[in-house]
Amino acid sequence: MSGEAGDPTSDGEPSSTRGGSRRPSWTILTNHGHVLLAVAAEPHIRVEEIAHRVGITRRATLSILKDLEEAGYIQRLREGRRTTYRVDGDRPFRHPAESDHEVGALLQIFSEAPRYGRTDDDGDR
Repeated sequence: MSGEAGDPTSDGEPSSTRGGSRRPSWTILTNHGHVLLAVAAEPHIRVEEIAHRVGITRRATLSILKDLEEAGYIQRLREGRRTTYRVDGDRPFRHPAESDHEVGALLQIFSEAPRYGRTDDDGDR
């Protein structure tokens, strides 16, 4: 049984495999958060690549992209046969406990180059 003493899923240890890598039974960020981070990091990323990175199906990825677009977190722009994603980092988090914060703060934590909010050039030296 899951969650009982001695069960590897009860302490956050990997519980399943996909593509040869082990996945934990839960993560801090939801799949929606992971998809948002993926499109913020690579605006030209393909659906299949997002699905692979997040560890979900293509169908689940498309559903999440639709959710994010309908809520205003992303815009999908068609460029020929390719899709480009634009993320609105000024949107607030949806949960009431975090709704006074913008998702750009989360995106900045996970980005290599500061694209959202304040950059080093904006501050006093």
